[in-house]
Amino acid sequence: MIAGLIVLAVIVVLALIVIGMYNRLVRSKKQVDNAWSQIDVQLKRRCDLIPNLIETVKGYAAHEASVFEKVTLARSNALAATDTSGKIAAETALTGALHGLMVQMEAYPQLKANENFLQLQEELTSTENKISFARQHYNDSATNYNTAIAVFPSNIIAGMFHFTDAELWQITDPAEREVPKVKF
Repeated sequence: MIAGLIVLAVIVVLALIVIGMYNRLVRSKKQVDNAWSQIDVQLKRRCDLIPNLIETVKGYAAHEASVFEKVTLARSNALAATDTSGKIAAETALTGALHGLMVQMEAYPQLKANENFLQLQEELTSTENKISFARQHYNDSATNYNTAIAVFPSNIIAGMFHFTDAELWQITDPAEREVPKVKF
């Protein structure tokens, strides 16, 4: 009788441990999903600002059509991307295209003094900062989650319930790692 109660108690304790680990993994996965959603909100905001920025700049730099086309194509690709790796690649391309647009805009002093342009540039800069912070938060959440599913004994539970690693946001374009050159 006592042996049966001990076995039952051990089974209950093990079940509670498994439930606790599973719930912790689910919470971690939900934090990763939330962090990704925060990036997505900021990326959508950036995509919403881009047409206004392009229209403002077009008035001053009508002959720079290839720059506008690159930004527009990159924006379309970013909006069309559906999975995490596709969004990361598309948004990296969009960041590069926007950088090219900003470099072109520096050549137009009248544009830099335009109030609408300055407001859009400030909004875009603010959004880029928010995206950067959201990416950091996402990578922190993803790393915590990936660690949780990799360490013993929760890796056993993660394997049983098919938890998989979250993809980290990484720089894939070597040019983005280069130090910007400032010339006066």
